[in-house]
Amino acid sequence: MSTKPISEEVRRRFPRLTMSLVMAVIFWIVSAIVVRERTIKELVIPGLNVNAGTLVGFIALLFTAIFLIRALSDALILSDIVTDIIVKRLGIKEERSSRRAARDAIYIIIIILVATALYPLLGTLGDIGNTLTTVTTYVALAIILLLIYDIGRILYRMIEQRAESVADRLAKMAERSKNRE
Repeated sequence: MSTKPISEEVRRRFPRLTMSLVMAVIFWIVSAIVVRERTIKELVIPGLNVNAGTLVGFIALLFTAIFLIRALSDALILSDIVTDIIVKRLGIKEERSSRRAARDAIYIIIIILVATALYPLLGTLGDIGNTLTTVTTYVALAIILLLIYDIGRILYRMIEQRAESVADRLAKMAERSKNRE
């Protein structure tokens, strides 16, 4: 994520994400309509010997993929921002990385245990109990995925810092050996 303020980043990326998704849906609809349309299916492009419907459908799907990739890049940045906000709201402080990753793992275990303990209790409530069990499952899954994502980011930062320090040491050793010659 860049060094821009969070609000500016959200203001810039959210509309871009929305428009990319809208454009992807539009091109997907165009592709679906073109593939079903009989008049364009019967046209063959001379010289290429390709069905016009197939070609237009392929191009529309290609544009759909481009807009989805663009949306994915914005969604990843926004998910980092949302993850930071939610993790802070859960009361997880920004501290030493390895400690925070271990705490996230403990939270995952606690969430699994609490959700598992709630299932029999919620199951006794009849039809609404089944609905509450399903909701509990999805909420627990969402929180667990969020924490796993946070652990992944922490591990990535730790490995990146270590790799940079190794690269710095190697560069210094290369400099020293070059200066000795």
